[in-house]
Amino acid sequence: MKKLFFIPVLLAMSLILNAQSLEEIVRNYTAANRFDQIANRKSIRITARMSMMGMETPMEIWMKNPNKVKTVMNMGGQDIIQAFDGEKGYSVNPMTGSTQPVEMKPEEIKQLLSNNLFDNMVDKFLKNGQLELAGEEAVKGRPAIKIKAVYEPGTTGYLYIDKETWYLVKQAMNVNQGGMQATVETYPSDYREIGGIVLPMKMTTSVSGMEMQVTFTNVEIDVPMDDSVFRLK
Repeated sequence: MKKLFFIPVLLAMSLILNAQSLEEIVRNYTAANRFDQIANRKSIRITARMSMMGMETPMEIWMKNPNKVKTVMNMGGQDIIQAFDGEKGYSVNPMTGSTQPVEMKPEEIKQLLSNNLFDNMVDKFLKNGQLELAGEEAVKGRPAIKIKAVYEPGTTGYLYIDKETWYLVKQAMNVNQGGMQATVETYPSDYREIGGIVLPMKMTTSVSGMEMQVTFTNVEIDVPMDDSVFRLK
């Protein structure tokens, strides 16, 4: 009977230690990325360029604390806009033949809000029980902690946090693309401190053999930003 009692105790202790180490990892990640400083900022405006298949597209990303986000991409002289005003999301895409705002679907809003730098995604996942330690794995030759993440029911992926800097250096997500499963891999890099906060100035994303790179060329902190910026309708 003592042995039978001892085994569950060891299992429980192992689970507790695992949870504590995961909490410590997220705490170090939060501190290294200055999320305490980001929370005190009012707005962030980013000028960027997106490179894909030999073409470059100018971009702007507008964010207002806590959850207002707007992206503008200029393709062929026409602006493709997505905006969420804290309650509703609308998009304008002249490439479809219309310049009228169209209400965004929930999944589109979720994708847009993934650009929100005011949101500590990793800490939120931890509090919601969506993370699990998955060992270690090298990313571009550097040791990284591998964490399994349940983004939503049926959608899983992995986060890779550099063991020395505590920066997110890779994110992998399994998605359904045209009825087929595909893995989207994103590599944030070139981390810099700007206005007291830390940001990756470059993000390279690959899926199904295609690669896209977004490079931040200018970052402005706490610029005046009226709520009307995020209202398309």
